[in-house]
Amino acid sequence: MAEPAPPLDYPALSAYIEKLFAREDDLLRELREEIPRRGLPCIHITPEEGKLLQVLLTAIGARRVLEIGTLGGYSAIWMARALPPGGRLITLEIEPAHAELAREFIQRAGLQDVIEVRLGLAADSLARLAEQGERFDACFIDADKASYPAYLKWARRLVRPGGLILADNAFRNGQVLADPPPEDEALAIQTFNRNMAEARDLCSTIIPVRDGLGIAVVLESGA
Repeated sequence: MAEPAPPLDYPALSAYIEKLFAREDDLLRELREEIPRRGLPCIHITPEEGKLLQVLLTAIGARRVLEIGTLGGYSAIWMARALPPGGRLITLEIEPAHAELAREFIQRAGLQDVIEVRLGLAADSLARLAEQGERFDACFIDADKASYPAYLKWARRLVRPGGLILADNAFRNGQVLADPPPEDEALAIQTFNRNMAEARDLCSTIIPVRDGLGIAVVLESGA
């Protein structure tokens, strides 16, 4: 009888992916290190996730991307680098200090004509985008977890058929398995995941990378 396979070393495999496919350049590495120095929370995506976002955006030929939750601009830079000439990324941020750091590094990355940081309440910015008839090829959600269900509603309105809705922290550090969940944010993520799974206009799942990446393809009406 064959010996059972040893358990996979997921941290080592993640490091392997990052070394082979998702190497940070000096600017991204400096930004990641600058985030805690400025007193911002270290809750940005990893290089592994950044490369995955690039692959997904490239796969659908994304030209216009919406991000909810800028932090220091780390994920925005990863995504913007996947856009073709003339591509555009709008990222929404409520904290002025976060927006300031993001704009600084976006400028240094030479992406100031690609990425626009909009400061203010996400709900207000999203309503304004909808009123203006804006449409996006993809929306990446990585902001306050309590608002994820509301952000999903906006994303379904703003992303075109065939586009992607993506959401970080879909596992909420494993708390989505608890019944009842230990905190309101975990309950909101449970609701978000359930709504995404049950929506008839979405084909969705969770990719088990890091803390879980929710992913949904927006279907044509009536599909």
